[in-house]
Amino acid sequence: MGVRAPPRLLELASQSLLQNEALAIVALEELPTELFPPLFMAAFAGRHTQALKAMVQAWPFPCLPLGALMKDHQPHLETFQAVLDSLDILLGQEVRPRRWKLQVLDLRQNTHQDFWTLWSGIKASVCSLLEPEPAQPMQKRCKVEAQVVLKPAQAPVEVLVDLCLKEDTLDETISYLLKKAKQRRSLLHLRCQKLRIFTMPMQSIRRILKVVQLDSIQDLEVNCIWKLATLGRFVPHLGRMGNLRRLLLSRIHILPRTTPDQEEHFIDQLTIQFLNLPHLQKLYLDSISFLEGRLHQVLRCLKTPLETLWITNCLISESDLAYLSQCPSVSQLKDLGLSGVNLTSLSLEPLKVLIEWTSATLQDLDLDECGIMDSQFSALLPALSCCSQLTTFSFCGNPISMAVLESLLHHTMGLSKLSHVLYPSPLESYEDVRGTLHLGLLAQLHARLKRLLCESGRSSMVWVSASPCPHCGDLHLRPCCCCC
Repeated sequence: MGVRAPPRLLELASQSLLQNEALAIVALEELPTELFPPLFMAAFAGRHTQALKAMVQAWPFPCLPLGALMKDHQPHLETFQAVLDSLDILLGQEVRPRRWKLQVLDLRQNTHQDFWTLWSGIKASVCSLLEPEPAQPMQKRCKVEAQVVLKPAQAPVEVLVDLCLKEDTLDETISYLLKKAKQRRSLLHLRCQKLRIFTMPMQSIRRILKVVQLDSIQDLEVNCIWKLATLGRFVPHLGRMGNLRRLLLSRIHILPRTTPDQEEHFIDQLTIQFLNLPHLQKLYLDSISFLEGRLHQVLRCLKTPLETLWITNCLISESDLAYLSQCPSVSQLKDLGLSGVNLTSLSLEPLKVLIEWTSATLQDLDLDECGIMDSQFSALLPALSCCSQLTTFSFCGNPISMAVLESLLHHTMGLSKLSHVLYPSPLESYEDVRGTLHLGLLAQLHARLKRLLCESGRSSMVWVSASPCPHCGDLHLRPCCCCC
């Protein structure tokens, strides 16, 4: 067992001061700025609620990154409430303490970790938002504080938080935060950069969104099993997310009794909101039942070119594919995904045109589980050979022969940035029509591809096969075999 390092002098001083919270609160008047963070950390970890309240009201930095601290110290509800209650009291005052500089309460757990490590003496860099006030000689600072204790109320405090709305209940800390944000709507602005919505009644979702600054949302995932009509109740909120960069819509279905006119109405309600999303760059549509024959309706209202478009586990028509090949919004794609879209019976000429059109920008291409046959795949190879920026290409789950795999290898030899290819086990490696893999044959085919890569001088290119393991049944990735 290792020997535990003795406590640092700063830690001992903080613990000693917090043994008498009344004394600690009085000491804040003369406490040097650089001692606030370590004392706050000790008070938060030790659940000294009264000291925390006083420190929030005297916080000398523009930002209090509480989320980073909560990540390391699982917050006690009473402790979290003490921070918000103190902030609430302060916002209710006409004047605020002179030393108080707080503008942002950051509750996100993966930001500003450097702030706490810096002030605990571990690191030496910190975000400029968190820089302390300029140092002053102790005598001068005390003199100023004695003369001017309070200053007029300033702008609202912003609370930054990532929200995950799941089931009909919320984490107690989030529920308390929402309550405070509703009470102090004009002075406490709740800003949410990343919002994920899972199973939750629409009434509850809309109630929560009323207290969120919707223009702060940049990343939205709607991962619910919603009826199209339910989505229609949500989309007015979507239209107010003017800074949205990334949008995922998943598992939206149409009830059998929905009339064609109702269907068109709800789809129009959705697509017209895209006119209000000028910064949208990444669009993910997964398991959307109404997409077939309507892709043009969805994409025509986009105001700027997309960087990412994923249409997965959906039905699309040949006309959809044709529209996609000439849609202005996809002319600069970096990431295209059509995983789970059945293309077996469709002409892939439009897809070939699309790949050629985006060949100067396309970096990632995913055609997994599309049912693409040899002849279709061969027709795409000339277009793929033009994709100078391609780094990853995945087409697992397609019935492709060894000959076509070798042809793909030759067509992509000149793509210097292509580093990863995920391919299906070739047809020749199966023993029968039931899909039973022959491990010996599979190993031989992998070895052949590996040899071809070495002979062509591209041994650094990673070719990985995805196929079901005959022993355990799971899908395994095998570099150019499963270790069961």
